[in-house]
Amino acid sequence: MRHKLVAAVGAAAMTVALAACGDDGSGGGGGGSSDSITVWLMDGSAPDSWVSELNTAFEEKYGVTVNVETQQWDGIQDRITTALSEDGTVDVLEIGNTQTVGYANTGGLADLGEFADEPWSENMLDSARVDGTLYALPWYGANRVVVYDKSIWADAGAEVPTTREEWIDALEKIDENTDAEPIYLPGQSYYVLGGFIADEGGSFAVQDGDSWEGALDTPAGQAGMDFYRQLQSFSNSPTDNDEASPQQSTEVVPAGDVASWIGLGWEAAGATAAIEEQGGEADFGYFPIPGKTADELGHVFLGGSNLAVSERAGNREMAMNWLRMATSQEWAQKYVDANEGGVVPNRTDVTAEPAPGTFAEAMVQSADVGFLPPLTPGWANVETEPNPIKEFMTRALDGDDFSAAAGDADSEITTRINRE
Repeated sequence: MRHKLVAAVGAAAMTVALAACGDDGSGGGGGGSSDSITVWLMDGSAPDSWVSELNTAFEEKYGVTVNVETQQWDGIQDRITTALSEDGTVDVLEIGNTQTVGYANTGGLADLGEFADEPWSENMLDSARVDGTLYALPWYGANRVVVYDKSIWADAGAEVPTTREEWIDALEKIDENTDAEPIYLPGQSYYVLGGFIADEGGSFAVQDGDSWEGALDTPAGQAGMDFYRQLQSFSNSPTDNDEASPQQSTEVVPAGDVASWIGLGWEAAGATAAIEEQGGEADFGYFPIPGKTADELGHVFLGGSNLAVSERAGNREMAMNWLRMATSQEWAQKYVDANEGGVVPNRTDVTAEPAPGTFAEAMVQSADVGFLPPLTPGWANVETEPNPIKEFMTRALDGDDFSAAAGDADSEITTRINRE
């Protein structure tokens, strides 16, 4: 999931590969010394122009060389775990926002309390703190929106919705007036479900003292699943697959008349490219996931990345200086501008101004209602296949007793989430 979330930014707005001083693409190498620091950034997370300009400015100011090593998401958790257990392997590193708490709990990340008073975006800050201590700094966020085929919606007389009720009305019009599939929604898109549960004030799991408990068998869980079921009834998708199997953007959408779907920026770009490769022309529009009322948008999973300093950095002083510069108002604004507004800013004094009608515009509108899964090291165990939330969703969509299906999932979530 993490690869997809970051790639959402990469395909939508970052079209160049990361390159910087000392990067040989191997992902290996040593950490900082008195005259250099090593920075690990993930493939696709930053435009080349921003990285190069930042490092040039840093080297001119401090006389210290910055060696950026590009990392791939595949296998990154093991590489980071190893690096954080060694002296001087890496100084500054990018970490997925849902992974930060796990690394902080191992003692591998430096305390960044000196940065606490900066105007960070509050809904991104939770993933960077553990028990009130700041172990990482927010860098950027990205989230899903609804992608729709403008021509199909126009033929159906459907209008862009501002509430859940209007959304259902639009899908009904498409169903009645066209031969298109009103919405493609796999049975197991559990982060989409998580947003609907968050709309009801719920979550996948809740903390009870020092432990966690699954929270699907609750009024919020049932209400969220009920709305998911209502949307999914307009889809031809099976109930036992997710958005990646088959890949909705490159395998499903280009293959047939799909009026709308819920996806990330990289998926929208991928669908456009796949349609054009077939000789067609994509005519997509975008809107935020609607909320229960027009006053508030629907909650969306806010993926993204943080930046941290290794507790065993080879050059901690310069690592802190690089982090301070990279996340400052000046360079954070340059980062957003380099991505054409296609990321959720990390600071309240940074603005994103994406072009009208773009995926980025719809995405940024939802930033204030982003949600995160339970921020605990054990959450990774829950997402391991077979994922109990996915299995619950299929059972619920197939007509099983809700409480029985949710109770079974909660039991498994509770077991896994408390196992670090």
